[in-house]
Amino acid sequence: MDKPFEIDFPEILRKHWGFSGFLPLQREAMECVLSGRESIVILPTGGGKSLCFQAPALVMEGTAVVVSPLIALMKDQVDALAGWGIPAARIDSSLTAREKSEIFPRLRRGEIKILYLSPERLIGGGTEFLRDIPLSFIAIDEAHCISHWGHDFRPEYRQLGNLKERFPKIALHAYTATATGPVREDIARQLKLKDPEILVGSFDRPNLVYRVRRRTARLDQVRAALDRHRKESGIVYCLRRRDVDELCAALTSRGYRAVPYHAGMSDSDRKKSQEDFITEQAEIIVATIAFGMGIDKSNVRFVVHAAMPKTLEHYQQESGRAGRDGLEAECCLFYSGADFMIWKHLLGEMPPEPRRVALEKLNRMYRYCTGLSCRHKSLLNYFGQEFPQANCGACDACLGELNLLEDSLVVAQKILSCVVRLKERFGADYTALVLGGSREERILKNGHDRLTTYGILPEYSRAEIRGFIEQLADEGYLVKTGEFNVLAATESGWRVMRGEETPKLLQPPEKKPKKAAAKPARDSWEGVDTGLFEALRDLRREIAAESSVPAYIVFGDRSLRDMARLRPSTPAGFLGVSGVGEAKKDRYGDRFLELIKDYCASHGLETG
Repeated sequence: MDKPFEIDFPEILRKHWGFSGFLPLQREAMECVLSGRESIVILPTGGGKSLCFQAPALVMEGTAVVVSPLIALMKDQVDALAGWGIPAARIDSSLTAREKSEIFPRLRRGEIKILYLSPERLIGGGTEFLRDIPLSFIAIDEAHCISHWGHDFRPEYRQLGNLKERFPKIALHAYTATATGPVREDIARQLKLKDPEILVGSFDRPNLVYRVRRRTARLDQVRAALDRHRKESGIVYCLRRRDVDELCAALTSRGYRAVPYHAGMSDSDRKKSQEDFITEQAEIIVATIAFGMGIDKSNVRFVVHAAMPKTLEHYQQESGRAGRDGLEAECCLFYSGADFMIWKHLLGEMPPEPRRVALEKLNRMYRYCTGLSCRHKSLLNYFGQEFPQANCGACDACLGELNLLEDSLVVAQKILSCVVRLKERFGADYTALVLGGSREERILKNGHDRLTTYGILPEYSRAEIRGFIEQLADEGYLVKTGEFNVLAATESGWRVMRGEETPKLLQPPEKKPKKAAAKPARDSWEGVDTGLFEALRDLRREIAAESSVPAYIVFGDRSLRDMARLRPSTPAGFLGVSGVGEAKKDRYGDRFLELIKDYCASHGLETG
């Protein structure tokens, strides 16, 4: 294509996808494809990276091949494209021989613009047919799987470097939502890309509200998060299969519509759980990290981590499954020191260098959990980007929810002094007993009731003092050593004792309770008739069941809110709704317009 800039992409986006403009870097990424300039595109989850290759494929001659890691993801993409009136297909192991045989003639006739294949199929046999059809380009989705340094490395992706030998005249393009600098370099090297354009969008997700808490009562903390999102879809991630089963059972016994998902379940049970979640028969899926990459569900309103992930890359990817439609969503993380130790143990059998890198990533993850600064800023900084604002307005730190202890310095000095006076020979439990003034026999026998630091924190319970000790250890003022986790003061701890540095300590929840701050106001509900929105959701669910597709493929929540705000009464007005293109207007317009008109008539509302 000699003149890529002559393509009217805004009109293409409006006609097929119902979008009024580009998201950041989408146009640049599309122009790379049209001009044949190979590219690596890193856009955040919800940043519209799929559109970067789908729109060019629609206007270029030939068929675009898209490499995708999971059957479920390919199916969702093909179903979604069909809904937008775009001819696409997939070839994978779930199709019957007859279904596959029907695709090949369509490919030869040039009727399919986008073909989805798994990396295993593309690098293995059975793809000779690709030599007989004109290809426009090859797009590799979830490209971080190529790199050993990526958070979800897959050996079969590594072999995609052979594509250059098989298709030397076809441009390759790599897309991912998560890739640090080393990962980007590894992707380019492994795919043998020729002078690729590297487009890196902001990793910030301003529509996500991040909250991090130390895990104290898992079920109660998870339920509190779920109760803020009644009747909404969400994911709860657990560390182990056993945790999934226990937590899911506890939630369902209390009336939550939850289903489990982990690798220990049978294929049929996992498939049913996933389908129940996608079709909204279940509102909550409780899962290990085995769940997620194959999900393109746009209306996930919350993601809860009931345990700490092992890297910030994993956390960014998993929490990023919330709010893909750009509407507000919440991400809660409940962690404990035990999570760190479990992950550290699991890393023990790795070779030395990969283990060193993995431990460094694990430490960064733990520091994020224990940190008290802006969560958006911390995530951006990890990925090498700056956060320009002083206050994001969308995390526990910036919303003032952390409830810091006013006399943090004094409390910290008392604790550190006690550790030193105990000659750095005891652990956290014993130290907390001394500070609280316990009369246990071992303390009296050791003569520690005669220390100047004995009983100097009487206003706090043993559990609260223990919590302060853990926070000081988390922040690096105390270190645990040896088999029995004996406490010792670090150099920064000595600076605190000298008054040269002030740590931050969280106020115990039992002291001076502070009502959780409301989520920041967003304009996504402004002017929306919530009753009409719920009626539209019911119709969407009904149509999805009839068509055997996920509800969000019919319309996303953003489109339904726009309908309930604008209340269109004509086909032309319906096209003015975000996410409504010509194909969806023709397919669904009559039923949605009828519902809107009936609802407005019965509730005395004007239509748009």
